[in-house]
Amino acid sequence: MRGDADTSETLLAQLLHAGQDAAAARTFLAERQPEESETLALLRLPVPVAFLETLASTPPWAERPRVLGGICLNPRAPRALAQRLLPGLYWRDLADAANSLRLDGGVRARAEALLKERLPDLRVGEKIALARLATAAVLRSLLQEPDSRILEAALLNPRLTESDLAVLVQSGGAARPLLEAVAAAPRWRASYALRLALVLQPRTPMGIALAQLTSLVDHDLRRIAAHPGLRPVVRAAAGRVAAEGRRR
Repeated sequence: MRGDADTSETLLAQLLHAGQDAAAARTFLAERQPEESETLALLRLPVPVAFLETLASTPPWAERPRVLGGICLNPRAPRALAQRLLPGLYWRDLADAANSLRLDGGVRARAEALLKERLPDLRVGEKIALARLATAAVLRSLLQEPDSRILEAALLNPRLTESDLAVLVQSGGAARPLLEAVAAAPRWRASYALRLALVLQPRTPMGIALAQLTSLVDHDLRRIAAHPGLRPVVRAAAGRVAAEGRRR
C-alpha cells in the first residue's frame, strides 16, 4: 500500500511541475501510461485542472467510466467539465457525486437528477445498495419502490428525516408496501409523528392503523374520530380509546 502512495505522490509531483500546460499533461500521459488504478489514486489528489481536462479527452482514459467518475469527484474539476462527463458515469459514482459536499452544487444536483432517471434500469441489488447511501431527493423516489428489501434499506438511510418520511406517508401516492415497511421498521417504531401519520393515511392497512391508536394522545384521537376521510372502523375505535382515556 505504501508503494501505491509513493507512486501517486511521485506522479503528482510531476504533474504539479507541468502546471496548467495541457501539452505537458498530454506528454505525461503518453510517456507514463498510468494504469486505471494508478489514475484513480492520482485523481484523489489535488492535480492541476489542465490534467483533468486532458485526461477527460484522451483515449483510453476518456473511455473508462471509472476514470470519468474520478475526474468528476475531484473538487478541482471545472463545473462545465463535470457536467459534461456525468452522463457517462456508473450509478455508484453518481451517488458519490450527489453526496459530496466538496463539489459544486450544480454538479451534485445534476448527479441526483441522473440517478433518478436511471432508477428504472437498476437491478434490485443495485437499488438496495443505493438506498443505503442516497441523498434525500433520490430517497423519495426509492421509497416508492414496491420491493420491501429496497424500502428496508431506504428506511435505514441516515439522510432520511422524520419530517420527510411523515410527509411521504401522508401523501396521496403512499403505497401499501411503504406503509407496512414504516410500521415494521425498528428505527421509526418509536416516532409519534409517524404513528399518527399512519393512522391519518386512509391507505394504511386496518390492523396497522388500529394498532397505533393506544399510543396517541387525546387531542389526536378526537381529531381522528372526526376525520371524514378515514374508515368508519378507525374513527369509531379512536373515539372509544379517547373515551376510555378520559374515564381513567
